[in-house]
Amino acid sequence: MDFSKFSGIPASQFWQTPSGTPAKEEKPEHTEEKKPVPAAESSETGEVPEEETAAETEKEESEEQSPFSGAIPWGNMGWGIPFGQLDLGGIPGRKRVKKKSGGKKKELFKLSEIPAPHVIKEQLDEYVIGQEKAKKVISVAVYNHYKRVFDRTSPDAEKYGKDVEIEKSNILMIGPTGSGKTYLVKTLAKLLHVPLAIADATSLTEAGYIGDDIESVISKLLSAADNDVEKAEMGIVFIDEIDKIAKKKSTSTRDVSGESVQQELLKLLEGAKVEVPVGTNQKNAMTPMETVNTDNILFICGGAFPDLENIIKERLTEHSSIGFEADLKDKYDSDPDILSKVTNKDLRNFGMIPEFLGRLPVTVTLQGLTKEFLVRILKEPKNAILKQYKKLLEMDEVHLEFEDDALEWIAEQALKKETGARALRAIIEEFMLDIMYQIPRDPDIGSVTITRAYLENRGGPRIEMRGAELPAQTASGSYT
Repeated sequence: MDFSKFSGIPASQFWQTPSGTPAKEEKPEHTEEKKPVPAAESSETGEVPEEETAAETEKEESEEQSPFSGAIPWGNMGWGIPFGQLDLGGIPGRKRVKKKSGGKKKELFKLSEIPAPHVIKEQLDEYVIGQEKAKKVISVAVYNHYKRVFDRTSPDAEKYGKDVEIEKSNILMIGPTGSGKTYLVKTLAKLLHVPLAIADATSLTEAGYIGDDIESVISKLLSAADNDVEKAEMGIVFIDEIDKIAKKKSTSTRDVSGESVQQELLKLLEGAKVEVPVGTNQKNAMTPMETVNTDNILFICGGAFPDLENIIKERLTEHSSIGFEADLKDKYDSDPDILSKVTNKDLRNFGMIPEFLGRLPVTVTLQGLTKEFLVRILKEPKNAILKQYKKLLEMDEVHLEFEDDALEWIAEQALKKETGARALRAIIEEFMLDIMYQIPRDPDIGSVTITRAYLENRGGPRIEMRGAELPAQTASGSYT
């Protein structure tokens, strides 16, 4: 991202000084003091009086445009707007202008320029298949998050009242492994053009113990923002495997990677000024430090929460009679959306402390992926896996196709691996390896069709040469 577009300063001048402002010309040491120029003489020589220069500077600052200028008005957006036309980059940026006295708020963007929930969801729909409820909840949470930022930074927000303080809408995502939690967050950050830091909760420990300190999460975000503090303070932090820091049921030693980590995360989630090293996660005397305010950072915590389904089922059946309880248990065992019935009580029983859950007011649950969903994931997203392989072969002027039953076989194998959508690429890569190796050697190959027989080692892919069809290749690589 070109930082100079937020500062209003040409890139050539922007990098000349650390502050991001044009370098001032140094006055030569041995120069005669200039005599005052009369007003009449000043106009003849083309020099502008100092009073006029100050007035022009003040006028330029007052007429400064919002960083959203040039973006499509969100209120006018509807279906079918190409993603390339969206300009969400205004959210993270602040122009680096001279601060005015008086302690007034600095407007980052206008309320009407915040992307509406339906706009965010429509763009997520192009990349994320299924999980409709999760996408809707996240879209609204993000919209409310940046409205809160507007309320805290814009002088225009005062007309909506000063007495009500909007709390942060941090998000807790719950879903099986491979259901798309990380991908959803990555896509969201990409669409909003904000920096994203992804941290693994299993590596976090209480300060002073072996492992990463809590502040290392903010160090990663600062690095993702190219060490620009203002950009980092408008970014997103995703902490994965959050279920791994659940409070231990019983332990005789200090829980430095469980409840203690939850306690130390509280200040980041709620909003705090954190001093972090620049360019590294390790603090030392030689490392420059920056202070980052986490107040406007959106935190999303995700985890699979194994055994949470059983905790939910126990709560739902605890007041049932003996005979009726068995019927309810069978009903909930076959409920694919059982996680959507989760409550804070269930999460506390799992091991999450109440204070931590209180900082994550928005709960999003994702469904496990079925075979049908996996087939759709292969074909439908804007950057679907099949589209990526087709593009690779198009560069060799070869057309690639997958038969429908071949896609079903790939989805079935992915389900067996129990790693969700992330298994799809590994399976396809295994069978595409020989094809992608051979194609550059044979310029006569015009198209390749992947069949189920080829995937089951009962034959080879169907290959058509340019202008003629070649018999199917056998599993050993020879032609029949």
